[in-house]
Amino acid sequence: MRCGLKARTKLLLLLDVNFCSASELSSKTGFSYNVVMHHLRLMYREGIVEHKGDRKYVWLLTGVGQTRLA
Repeated sequence: MRCGLKARTKLLLLLDVNFCSASELSSKTGFSYNVVMHHLRLMYREGIVEHKGDRKYVWLLTGVGQTRLA
């Protein structure tokens, strides 16, 4: 399995349980903040995740993201 796919899978599994900020995802996965943001932006463009909030976003799965996990 490719590294990017492993990283996104790990992030999606965490977001399936609860919404998180990028810094929380970084500390829970051990990935750097920049790596987490890179993958979140990619998944955002694909409609898999969305963000809520003003300055500090929390990230959560969209209906599309939840369907892909099933």
